[in-house]
Amino acid sequence: MFFKVFRIAALALLLLATQVAAQTDQNIDYSRWETFAGQAENALGNKETTTATLNSIRQNADNWREQFAGYKNPNESQIQSVQDQIDALGPAPAEGATEPEETANRRADLNDQLAKLKAPATQASEALARARSIIAQADEAIGEREAQEILSQTPSPLLPSSWLAALQDGVAVWDGIGTDAINGRTRAQFLESAPKILSYFLAALALLTFGRRFVDSLPSRLGARATGDARAVIAFVVSLGQILVPMLGIALLAWGLDAAGLFGRWLTPFLLSLPPAALVFFSGRWLVRTLFSSASVAYDTLNIPASKRGFARFYGTGLAVMLALHSILSHAALPLAGYVRSSNAPPQIPHAISAAGAGVFHLILFIPAAFFLFQLANILRRMTRYDGTETPPFRARVLSYFAAFLRIAIVVLLVLMALGYVNLVNAIFWSLVKSLGLIGLLILLYDFCADLYSLSRRGKEGARDSLIPMLLGFLLVCASIPVFLLFWGATPAELETLRQRIVSGFSVGGITISPGGVFAFGVVFAIGYFLTGTVKNVMRNSVLPRTRLDAGAQNAAVAGIGYVGITLAILLAVTSAGINLSSIAIVAGALSVGIGFGLQTIVQNFVSGIILLIERPISVGDWVEAGGQQGIVQDISVRSTRIKTFDQTDVIVPNSDLISQSVTNWTRGNSRGRIIVAVGVAYGSDTRKVERILREIAEDQPTVLIDPAPAVLLTNFGADSLDFEVRCILSDISGGVGVASEMRHQIAQRFSDEGIEIPFAQRDLWLRNPETLFVKPNGRAKPAKADKAELAGPQEVPEKHEIADIRSVGEFPDNDGGGDGDGGGDGDST
Repeated sequence: MFFKVFRIAALALLLLATQVAAQTDQNIDYSRWETFAGQAENALGNKETTTATLNSIRQNADNWREQFAGYKNPNESQIQSVQDQIDALGPAPAEGATEPEETANRRADLNDQLAKLKAPATQASEALARARSIIAQADEAIGEREAQEILSQTPSPLLPSSWLAALQDGVAVWDGIGTDAINGRTRAQFLESAPKILSYFLAALALLTFGRRFVDSLPSRLGARATGDARAVIAFVVSLGQILVPMLGIALLAWGLDAAGLFGRWLTPFLLSLPPAALVFFSGRWLVRTLFSSASVAYDTLNIPASKRGFARFYGTGLAVMLALHSILSHAALPLAGYVRSSNAPPQIPHAISAAGAGVFHLILFIPAAFFLFQLANILRRMTRYDGTETPPFRARVLSYFAAFLRIAIVVLLVLMALGYVNLVNAIFWSLVKSLGLIGLLILLYDFCADLYSLSRRGKEGARDSLIPMLLGFLLVCASIPVFLLFWGATPAELETLRQRIVSGFSVGGITISPGGVFAFGVVFAIGYFLTGTVKNVMRNSVLPRTRLDAGAQNAAVAGIGYVGITLAILLAVTSAGINLSSIAIVAGALSVGIGFGLQTIVQNFVSGIILLIERPISVGDWVEAGGQQGIVQDISVRSTRIKTFDQTDVIVPNSDLISQSVTNWTRGNSRGRIIVAVGVAYGSDTRKVERILREIAEDQPTVLIDPAPAVLLTNFGADSLDFEVRCILSDISGGVGVASEMRHQIAQRFSDEGIEIPFAQRDLWLRNPETLFVKPNGRAKPAKADKAELAGPQEVPEKHEIADIRSVGEFPDNDGGGDGDGGGDGDST
């Protein structure tokens, strides 16, 4: 029953959407659109068209564009049905080929139906392209006029004539303000609204004095009661009251002044510009006090010495004051070129201030603002030095580089202002000031996001510097790009056009890429990656342990599942992003050339890794010897294999080496292995007794197999000993070194108990001319005192004082001094 109701509801919604689409189609008046488009194109082609007309054309074209972009063809279901019928007829015949007449006629009829069904959507698409073209032409025309206005040169504000014009404009404005005050409301009207005015003024006074002091001290008071990241989060949220409370006070003050009725044509522009200017000032003041706080609540946002923080707050606050004054005067009295693009420019005072006078007023605002910004840049440009580390934080580098650029820009702008490029200087300088403030705001927002994440992780060490806060910071930077564009002269209409272009996507090699597609790709791939990991864990921990597969086969199966899952996730993500896989074939063909030349080693290792996983000549846990390295296989990936040696070091071996070179696998299939223990006994020993002892020792080892039984072999009559070898098979060769060591210990003990000697090499040293070892300072030899046992035979006086060679004369020397070894002759035996 539930599914039936759900199905009916879905059909109803679909029908409603179809009806809405049909109504949308009926609401589009194409004849009216054609009339507007023709007039707009003619006006855009005429250079005499006013700026107000251009703005109107752009706004109307944008409205039409929204209608065309939101159009949905009501014939979508019928189009799909007809398309399926055409596909059922098979592919169209190639050029020069024919098909049956009945099929050809049916194909032609269906194509005609399809063209008629697609006609509304085609018409909307054509109109949308035309509307976008009109908008682009209007933006280009308005932009050219704005560029001419900004680059226009006015009389230099340093000229006396400019100051005279500014004085005349100032007197005219003052007289106008006085006229407003004289011609204000009557006394009776004022007394009638006095209670209302007084309540506004008292509330504004309370908020601007007591309320401001309260919110200024609130962050430190509340932050002192919290600990860790909670202190920073609470302090940041509460500090926003330093903007809201004074702003509310200014709003109440403006309402009270408006209720007093003292503002006429001259004072109203100043009254309307007061709230925006207050927002600029209090926001800038809050930003400066937070970035350069004298006593940090939780941590220092910027690593600046305490001696510099006071100056930074002073210069930053002064800059905020000048920016607020600039906002008031530019909105109320002084003309700005930027308003040429906006049809909603704020009202100006009745008196039109001359260009020369405006240049002087702008110069008066620019000089102190430039001084404050230059001094603040002097402090910020040393951010990398304040940190004292080899790799200062990213924020320090950004502020340092931007501050260094500001110092140069201020000098250049001062020269341009003196030359009369007032509009250009205003467009650049105040945009730089706002951009610097926005950079500071991004730093504070990043810290706030990092504090929130660390708080959610309960203050886990390293949480603030983890990947999630970094990604949040990247998103903040992306979100701030439109604000930067607004600061630098972009209009909301242009940003909307840019947004729609980005949303619609752009084509690269026949592949359309859009933010929605990228988002869909990320979501589908993340889901596929998560599901792949879940399946791998289930197979590794629950399914495969219950099979008869060994550990190596289980790891190979899990790795194969992972590769297949990731491949499927990528394919599904690409399809979900709206990318045609057939388009990727061209890119894949181009990449194959690069793979053949530059990536052949990587591909070779990849293919070798797949072969290793399928054939499994080695598995995880095997004891192998490859490339002169022995160890246990820890992991087999598609590119390389990781082997942990017995020195506990990891050796990364490319998979291609394991396939193309010889590899010794000591434990392939089973862990059995053979060890050989060699030992020598003195000549004259009972060889059968030695054999029996060695066999008993071998059979007593727990890991030595009885079948096949250990073998004791007399391998050689050596120069110094009778050589024996004990050869035995161990059930676990990984302990072979330990077993061999234990066997040697027991052999030494048993041979000692049984009186069997393990010989060692002995050598006789023959010294030729030993008297030369003792020489007096005068150069004559001193006869050596030789013991009977040490010195025998006649002595020969050498012609030169030199030490004879030391030669080996065999293991058992002759008693008579005659050598039967390598020494030979009648030399003295010692």
